[in-house]
Amino acid sequence: MDFELTDDAKMIRETVRKFAETKIKPVAHELDEKEQFSAELTRQMGELGIFGIIVPEEYGGQGLDYLSYVVAVEELARVDGSQAATVAAGVSLGIAPLLYFGTDTQKKQYLPRLASGEGLFAFGLTEPEAGSDSRGSKTKAVQGPDGTWTIDGAKIFITNASNELTDGIIVQAVSARTEKGDPEFTCFIVPKGTPGLSVKTMHKKLMWRASITSELFFSGVKVPDSSILGKRGAGSRQMLKTLDSGRLSIAAMGLGCAQGAYEAALSYANQRQQFGKPLARFQATAFKLADMYVKIEHARWFLYRACWLRGQGKPFGTESAMAKLYCSEVAQQVANEAVQIHGGYGLMKEFDVERFYRDQRLLQIGEGTSEIQRLVISRAIGC
Repeated sequence: MDFELTDDAKMIRETVRKFAETKIKPVAHELDEKEQFSAELTRQMGELGIFGIIVPEEYGGQGLDYLSYVVAVEELARVDGSQAATVAAGVSLGIAPLLYFGTDTQKKQYLPRLASGEGLFAFGLTEPEAGSDSRGSKTKAVQGPDGTWTIDGAKIFITNASNELTDGIIVQAVSARTEKGDPEFTCFIVPKGTPGLSVKTMHKKLMWRASITSELFFSGVKVPDSSILGKRGAGSRQMLKTLDSGRLSIAAMGLGCAQGAYEAALSYANQRQQFGKPLARFQATAFKLADMYVKIEHARWFLYRACWLRGQGKPFGTESAMAKLYCSEVAQQVANEAVQIHGGYGLMKEFDVERFYRDQRLLQIGEGTSEIQRLVISRAIGC
C-alpha cells in the first residue's frame, strides 16, 4: 500500500497552510468575538481554488480528487473551525449535490461561480422537528396545474444560507405520499431572493461563530419544475449520498482541530516553566502529548483510507461514518487535554485552545450525531 499523498495534495497542504497561517490566524480571534462572517476571506479562499478542488475543469474547477479537498479542510480547521466550516458546507453540501445530481444546465448555471468562491450554496435538510430523523421532514412541495411547485415549511441550523455571498439553497421537501403514507422526497434549487423565502441568522453560538448559521422559512415559495435537482423523488437517495461524502469533510475538521490543539499544547508545554523545568519534561504532560499524537495519526490515516476507497469507486459509507465518528471524538479528547495542559490559561480567550475546545463540540452533532454514526456502523456489522 502507498501511503504517500499525491503531488497535488502535497501542494494543496502547503498552499492552504500558508494561507491559514498568514491570512486567517491573525483575524480568527476577532471574527470569533464579533460573530462576523468574512466575505473577504471566503473570496480569497476561492481565488486559491479551494472551493473548486473537486469541480471538473469544464465547470471552472481543478478536477482533483476528494482527498486533496479533505487535506484543504484539515489545514483550515487546524487554524480556524469557522473558515473550515464555510468551505466544508460550501463544497460538500452546496457544490457536491449539484455536481452529483444536477442537470447539465444546472451545472453550467451554478458551478462556475460556486467554484470561484464568489457565491455559496446551502443545503436545507434539518428542521425544528427533524434532525436525526430526517424522514420526519414536514416541509412540503406541491405541484400546481401549470407545473410550478409551491414550497412551505422551515429549516434550521443551515450553514451558508444568509451571508452576503449566498446564491441559493438546495432544499429537501416532501413532494408526495404513498398510499401507506410514506413520504416521497425531492430536492429543489431555490435561488436567493425568491419571494416567500426568508432567512434569519442565528446568533450567540458556542462554536464556529465566524461561520453563518441560519433558520429558513418557506411561505408559498414558487419554483419551476426545472428547479428540481436531478429527478423527482430522488431526494432521499441524494441526501444519503451527499452525507456519505460530507462526513469525510467533518472528519477532516475534527482532524484539523485536533492537530491545531495538539500543536498549541506542545508549544505551550515546552515554554511554560514549573518547578524549574518546562511542563513537557514532566512525564504526566509528556504522556498526554504522546497519546494525543497517537490518536491524531490513527485518525489521519483512517480518514485518508476512507477517501482512497471513495476515489477508487469502492463502497465507503461505513468507513465514512467510522472516520467521522473517530475524528470528531479524537478532536474532543485532544482539545480537552490541550486545555488541561494550559491550565487556567486554557480557559482564556487569548489562547487558541479555548476556541478549539468550543469548535470541536459541534463535530459530534453535525451531519449525523455520533449516535447515528454508531447506528450506521452497527447495521453494517450485522447488529
